[in-house]
Order: sequence, then structure tokens, then C-alpha cells
Amino acid sequence: MDFELTQTQKEIVAGVRALLARFDDAYWRQKDERAEFPHDFFDAFAKAGYLGIAIPEEYGGAGLGITEAALMMREVAQAGAMNAASALHMSIFGLTPVILHGSEEMKRRELPAVAQGAVHTAFAVTEPDAGNDITHITTTARREGDVFVINGRKVFTTKAKEAHKLLLLTRTTPIDQVQKKTDGMTLFYTDLDRRAIEVRELHKMGRHAVDTNMLFIDNLRVPARDVVGEVGKGFRYLLDGLNPERILTAAEAVGIGRAALERALRYARERIVFGRPIGSYQAIAHPLADAFSQLEVAELMVLKAASLFDRRLPCGVEANIAKLRAAEAAFYACDRAVQTLGGYGYMREYDVERFFRECRMLRIAPITQEMALNSLAEHALRLPRSY
Repeated sequence: MDFELTQTQKEIVAGVRALLARFDDAYWRQKDERAEFPHDFFDAFAKAGYLGIAIPEEYGGAGLGITEAALMMREVAQAGAMNAASALHMSIFGLTPVILHGSEEMKRRELPAVAQGAVHTAFAVTEPDAGNDITHITTTARREGDVFVINGRKVFTTKAKEAHKLLLLTRTTPIDQVQKKTDGMTLFYTDLDRRAIEVRELHKMGRHAVDTNMLFIDNLRVPARDVVGEVGKGFRYLLDGLNPERILTAAEAVGIGRAALERALRYARERIVFGRPIGSYQAIAHPLADAFSQLEVAELMVLKAASLFDRRLPCGVEANIAKLRAAEAAFYACDRAVQTLGGYGYMREYDVERFFRECRMLRIAPITQEMALNSLAEHALRLPRSY
């Protein structure tokens, strides 16, 4: 095994870091306090060509993999935490089902605009009454000639206020009429038509610069050409979006954990108490060393899962482990950073309180820690299904 980054990967990391230097802590603190989407940041990444990092070259992208995307998103989160990462997140991973299963006409029509940053895309899968049980979604798509009429609700839809496009999972066959409950679902990539979709923002603990929403869909008319792949097979296509999402989320968790650790280490070296830097005391040093080790281990699993995905090998177990371990490592690092700074860690101007608020989301989304463990118990350990 070779753990050394390739020259291309090193150049990506260096280029992304140079671009991120233009957006300092004060920028992200202000965006979070004002709940303003970072449009200039998004546009800068689009102009530099990074939004198309995982989109094939023939559709306007860089033609690289989820491994390179994970390295980029790790750097993004380390510089700007989840406000930065979530601003780009959907553009990076969300179109994987389209890339792998969309028609040639759809890919040529839609992907270049994503790579250029000309459109924002949202991911509409989760529903208020289904949650992690995706097979029981109730948003329906009824075919009328060359058009599907869609009705239902979605929740926790990121960036719907900015989005022009929607990756939308529906049921085209009722669950009681299919042999497998994962059958009968259809995936669309279509316009977010605000005449038929009400976007209602949800107010949350952290990541205030990037909106989270509930969608109310009322007779949305979608042309048949917007179906991703085949009608009724949307769930299996969706999996090609869920695994890279978990991998990228894990990479972002490593990044935000390192951001918090960096602030804590700086403070531990400079803060003098009882005549010595507080970092010389084991009660401070050992937890920070532990946080460092957890982040390092989590990153190894991120890169393993990304490598498997890029080689089109099964990676569900590894993607879940990466997300599980990285989320825990990030939370521990952010918590220890607040504790290291003490009272100052609770103050906004020191940033670690923002990291702490934002990293809590990573233990919930895009899959809860408990559901990740359920999946590992079933698919890795071959234990009976528990739900």
C-alpha cells in the first residue's frame, strides 16, 4: 500500500489551501452571525474549477475521483468549517447518480452547468414521517403522458433557498405493490419550480450561513426526460450518491476536527498558568493527543472508502465506518478545544464554539451514528437485521 499522495492530489491540496486563504475566520464568523450564504466563496471555487472535480472531463469537469474530492473537502472544512463545506457539498457529491446512471442527453444538458457553478443543486430524499426509512417515503410521482406529476413533502433539504435544481426521490409504485420494498422508487433531476414547491426554512443550532429547509410539493410537473436511469429503480441509483456523501462528510469531519485542534494547540502553547504553558500539563496534553490520534485514524478510513468507490468496488461498510469514526473524532476534538480554552472557548470570537455547534450535526447527518452501527451489524457482522 502507498499512503503517499500523488502529485495531482498534492497540487489540489495546495491550490485549495491557497484559495481558502482569501476567506479567513472573520469572514466565516460574520456569515454565520448574519445567516448569509457565502456566494463569493462559492463563486471563487466555481471559477477555479473545483466544483467539477468529480465530474467527467467530457461534461466540463476535472474527471477526478471521490478521493480527490475528499481531500478538497477536508481542506475546505478545516478552513471554514461546515458553513464552507455545506456550501459546496451537494455540487461535489450529489450528481454522482446522474454521472453513473443518467442518460447521455441528461449528462450533456446538466453537468456542465454544475461544474461551472452556474446552478445550485439540492438533495430531496428525507421526509418528515420516513426519516432513515427511505423505503417508506410518501412523495408520489404519477405519470401523465410525457410528464410526471409529483406531490409530497421533504425535510432537511440543504440549500433549497439557493437551488435551481433538485435531485428528488419519489415513489412511482406504492410500497404494497412491489416485491422488494426498495423497488418502485424513481429518482429525478429537475428544476426546483417555486410555483409548485414551497421552501420553508428550518432554524437550527449551527451552520447558519447555509439554509436547511422543508419542501411542500404540490402538483410539480416534471418532464419524463428528467428521470435518472429507469423508472422504479431510483433507490439503487441513490446508493451511488449516499456512499460518496458519507465519505465526503467524514472528510469534512476530519477537517473541522483539525481546525478545532489547531486552535486548542495554539492556545495551549501560549496560555501561561502557574508559570508554565497549559499544554505542559497532562490533563490538557493527553486529551489533545488523543483527539489527534482519533482524527488520523478516521482519515485513513475516509481514504480507504474513497479509493474503493473510485475503483467501483463495494464500499458501503467502509463508508459507514468512515462517517461513524470521523464524526466521533470531530466531536471529541471540538469538545476538547472548548474545554482547553475554558471560558474563552465559549466566546464567539475564538471560533471553537462555532466548530462545536457545527460538528454536532455530523453525528446525525447524513446518517445517524445508530443507523451506521445498524448497517455495520447487518452487513459486516452478518447479524440479524434489528429494524
